[in-house]
Amino acid sequence: MKVVALETLQLAEFPFLFWLRVHTDAGLIGTGETFWAPGPVAAYIHDNVASYLLGKDPRDIELHDRTLGSVYVGARDSGAEVRGNSAVNIALWDIYGQALGEPVWRLLGGRTHRNVPIYNTCAGYKHVRATKKNALFERGEDWSLKSGDSNEGPYEDLLAWRYNAGDLARSLKSEGIGAMKIWPFDIAAEASNGTRISLADLDKALEPFQKIRDAVGRDMEIMVELHGLWTLPPALRVAEALKAYDVAWLEEPVRYNELDAMAELARHTSIPIAASERLASRQMFKQLIDKRAASVIMIDLAWCGGLSEARKIANMAEASELPVTLHDCTGPIVYAASCALSATLPNVNYQEAVRAYFTGWYTEIVADIPPVKDGHVAPLEGPGLGLSLRPELFQRPDAAVRITRI
Repeated sequence: MKVVALETLQLAEFPFLFWLRVHTDAGLIGTGETFWAPGPVAAYIHDNVASYLLGKDPRDIELHDRTLGSVYVGARDSGAEVRGNSAVNIALWDIYGQALGEPVWRLLGGRTHRNVPIYNTCAGYKHVRATKKNALFERGEDWSLKSGDSNEGPYEDLLAWRYNAGDLARSLKSEGIGAMKIWPFDIAAEASNGTRISLADLDKALEPFQKIRDAVGRDMEIMVELHGLWTLPPALRVAEALKAYDVAWLEEPVRYNELDAMAELARHTSIPIAASERLASRQMFKQLIDKRAASVIMIDLAWCGGLSEARKIANMAEASELPVTLHDCTGPIVYAASCALSATLPNVNYQEAVRAYFTGWYTEIVADIPPVKDGHVAPLEGPGLGLSLRPELFQRPDAAVRITRI
């Protein structure tokens, strides 16, 4: 078997997402995905990866990882090269599973869990979707939005935690979901470049936590996303204020690659630190683990190097008695691959999921989604990843399709 074509897809409606299809002479097509700045990733795939991968056996995954990962620059961060290599790795595992007629999770050693508990990242329907008004994404979010501004479906969870956090917690519990992630401190961080937080702003950011506890008591785990926006002193103040709410973790309280500052914060708070979806390669995660800068190791398949690298990182964390959680607030291919890997990892604690995504726009991209039941997700059973891109996507007027053939 050999690779005969690399095909990439970008959709203007989803400006952060990138999809890759690896075609083989056996008729099998592997699908990969990554997130952020898809234009440079596409250029890297067609201008650099194609000259190496075309004509090669796609099943030699470890060889291709080592070769593509040994580039002169861009091999040790989550830049375009590593994001592109992540998409390639996911696609190659998809081909390997299809060739053997087995799901990826079986090839990764089989399940250690029938299903994995999810935490719901409380994003909304437009969180990564471009509209005529704006594209809601992390620091680009429009904080002037008011409750009721979006009515696309029942899970407008971004606005819900801002205005009705107690009702949101009750809604999640009604579906068996016992963990949720919110980020009410970002607005203060953006106003001060992360250098300070006033007591008034602190009290305002704490309001959703109080509403959640008032609504469901301690029957809900609350993860706190801080997006790496804070310097150390205000991060310490935030951590101290959150102790009363017994939150599950602080995620990226300081910049994700400022490991010494993160380690100092970890020494001064009893709240677990989770990091970092934005790190790439096991070498960087080894530094994070060795410094004990985080006690929950968060891995993103789209940014770390793919399924192969993620499994190695998870194994390192297990050797240090640390749990891992698989990050996904991006697209359906990485979500499916993450659910497959999560099922195999003995030290996984949660799989991230966004119910506004897996019940909403994910279904526009793929037909099959890992099933969520009673707050737990199971991997897909089909060969490879168990899903593929809908063919009509390539005919959309906003589609940018590029193919490099052997």
